[in-house]
Amino acid sequence: MCLAVPGRVMEIGERDGTRMAVVDFGGVVKDVCLEYLPDLEVGEYAIVHVGFALQRLDEESALRTLGLFAELGLLQEEFGDPWETASGPGETAEVER
Repeated sequence: MCLAVPGRVMEIGERDGTRMAVVDFGGVVKDVCLEYLPDLEVGEYAIVHVGFALQRLDEESALRTLGLFAELGLLQEEFGDPWETASGPGETAEVER
């Protein structure tokens, strides 16, 4: 599943000519492209989908949505360990080395 998740911009910089941000999604931190929201600033919230900030969001709405996603387990599903997610509930994925 790939959700559109609200996140808070922690840092902004440029990488290879592209405006990028470090975004906190309720404790999970990811790099996000800001090309669609070039005026987004540190401390603001945005809806992020597949690594792109798509829409500015007010803090109250963002925190409420993050709380609901966490309550429903959607943040773990979206950002959790992919090996754990792939193995299914109660199973442990084993990796050959």
